[in-house]
Amino acid sequence: MADKIRIGVIFGGRSGEHEVSLLSARSVLSVLDPAAYEITQIGITNEGIWLTGPSALEAFEKKQYDSLSPAILLPEPQNAMLYRIRKSPAGDILEPLTHLDVVFPVLHGTFGEDGTVQGLLELADVAYVGGGVLASSVGMDKVVFKEVIRANNLPVVASLVFTRRQIETSMLDVVAQIEASLPYPVFVKPVNSGSSVGISKCAGHSDLVEGLMDAAQYDRRIMVEAAVKNAREIEVSLLGNEHPKASVLGEVLPSDEFYTYNAKYIDNKSELVIPARVEPELARRIQKTAEKAFSLIDCAGMARVDFLLERGTDTFYVSEINTIPGFTEISMYAKLWDASGLPYAGLVKQLIDLALERKSDRDHTKYRREA
Repeated sequence: MADKIRIGVIFGGRSGEHEVSLLSARSVLSVLDPAAYEITQIGITNEGIWLTGPSALEAFEKKQYDSLSPAILLPEPQNAMLYRIRKSPAGDILEPLTHLDVVFPVLHGTFGEDGTVQGLLELADVAYVGGGVLASSVGMDKVVFKEVIRANNLPVVASLVFTRRQIETSMLDVVAQIEASLPYPVFVKPVNSGSSVGISKCAGHSDLVEGLMDAAQYDRRIMVEAAVKNAREIEVSLLGNEHPKASVLGEVLPSDEFYTYNAKYIDNKSELVIPARVEPELARRIQKTAEKAFSLIDCAGMARVDFLLERGTDTFYVSEINTIPGFTEISMYAKLWDASGLPYAGLVKQLIDLALERKSDRDHTKYRREA
C-alpha cells in the first residue's frame, strides 16, 4: 500500500448536475488501477453532506446512504487527512480515515466546478485534478469569462447582464433594454450554471419574459446574448497545464432546437460528429483559440471549450469553457481525446499526473517573507 497513490474521487454535490456527476464518477472509478491507486470514494449529497464508504457510489446511485459514514476534509495543510465522523454520547468524534495524495473532483456545476471545492483543496494543500480557484470561478461565470475573452480580442457574441432583483422589480425596463440592443432570437442563461439548466432560446417578447423568470430561479445574475444564425456547435477538449494541447474538433447535432438538458442527457437522440467536418486551416484556428482561452484563465489539467461556428462562413465565436466537463467514456471530452489517440484510461492517468505536477510546482511558492 505504501507505493500506491492515495486518491479520493469526489462526486455528487449540491448542483442540478448531481446525477450527471454520478455517471462521470462511475466511468472514472472503472479505469482506476487498484494496483496503482488506493481509492477512496467520497459522495456529497444534494444537501451538501459528505459521505464515504467502499461502495459509496453504488449507495448514491440507489439513494441508500445508511451504509455510509459522514466524512470531512479539514482545511489544514499538515496532512490532507480525510476523517470519518463517528457519533458518540459525548458528541462527534473525528477518526482519521486516510491521507489523500490527490483528489479527483468529478463535480459538475455549482459547489464543485466553480472554485468552492478547489478552495478547500488548496487550504488542505492536496493535489487535485483540474483548474484552480481562479480558473474554476472565472470559467463558471459566463459573464466574467466573456469579458476576459473579449479583452484579449478573441471573438464572442454581444451580451447583456441583469440581476434577479432587476428582473423581479423592473421586468419591463429589462425587456426594453434587451429589445433595444439585441435582435431576436436571443439566449437567456443563468450566469453560473451548467448542462443547459435554466437556458432558454427566446424568439419574441413573451418568450423573453418567461425565459428571464426561469433563469432567475437558478442564479442571481442572468445573461442575455445574441444568437448566431445558422450556428454549428463545435467543441474542443484541452489537456495540460502551462502548455495545453487541443484535441480534434467535434460537432454536436442536437436533437432539440439547441443543446438543451433534455437533448444532452434524456432523449438520447443528439449526435456527435468526430472529427467535425471543418476545413483544416479553420480547425487549427479554432484549436489555437481554445488553447489561448484555457491559458488566459490559468486553467489546468482539463477543460472543454465550446464554439459557435456560422454556417457557410469561417466566422466563429467562443461560447464558454467547462473546467470539469462531462466525464463519462461517451462524453464529448473523452471521445475527442479517444479520436485524438488517447483512450479513456490513459486520459484519467494523465490527468492525475498533471495534478501531481501542478502541486509540485505550487510547493515551490513561498508564502512568507524570510527574515
